[in-house]
Amino acid sequence: MLKGNVLAVTSGKGGVGKSSLSVNLALALQKLGKSVAIIDLDIYGFSVPKILNIDAKPKTFNGKIIPVEAHGIKVMSMGFLVKDNEPIVWRGPMLGKMIQHFTEDVLWGEMDYFILDMPPGTGDVALDMHLMIPQSKEIVVTTPHKAASFVAERAGSMAIKSKHEVIGVVENMSYFKPEDSDQKYYIFGKGGGEELASQLGTDLLGQLPIQEADENSDTPAIAAENTALFKEYLNLAEKIDAKFQL
Repeated sequence: MLKGNVLAVTSGKGGVGKSSLSVNLALALQKLGKSVAIIDLDIYGFSVPKILNIDAKPKTFNGKIIPVEAHGIKVMSMGFLVKDNEPIVWRGPMLGKMIQHFTEDVLWGEMDYFILDMPPGTGDVALDMHLMIPQSKEIVVTTPHKAASFVAERAGSMAIKSKHEVIGVVENMSYFKPEDSDQKYYIFGKGGGEELASQLGTDLLGQLPIQEADENSDTPAIAAENTALFKEYLNLAEKIDAKFQL
């Protein structure tokens, strides 16, 4: 059993920035002085090792796995177990076994937070996670587009029906604001996050801006600490931490 607060980061569809949000949220929680682990449960679409630029592989001790550490975060992902980005071609039962493997056979120790980077949608992994990790709480990630929030509502509804608390909604890619201007450009529209939070009876925890990636960085998807985006992640981490203290 995972010893610590468990937060599942979910979405209705892919392409909303769920994995980069999981990583940046973990780093922001760490900035608040929390010990944090990321369990990459997006078995088919794993991307956490790439986002964190991890080349190392996990080691074992007495038949248990020692998670890889990067940026002070403990990480476990299917990406560590495959060769040369090979696709995972598994049926449902194998997915459940991998969730059990990542939670019971890894030497996590006691952590303040476990961030579960979930696959999009309401498939086998989501079903198994709700059964195997009943203590988890969830946030739902969407973009401002009404179609994205409409699909994301299904993921939130599934959590609620499974008696998992949805502590909030995060609207990603909310707007773009040039550094030399106060003008905000709502490229993907407005209102999706607010509408989704209303439908799920929860709070809109954050509206994260689009920021141009630093392609000279080894980790372009990680928000640098001097950016407006990092400040938004820090604010989000503070709100989530407060929710867990209630």
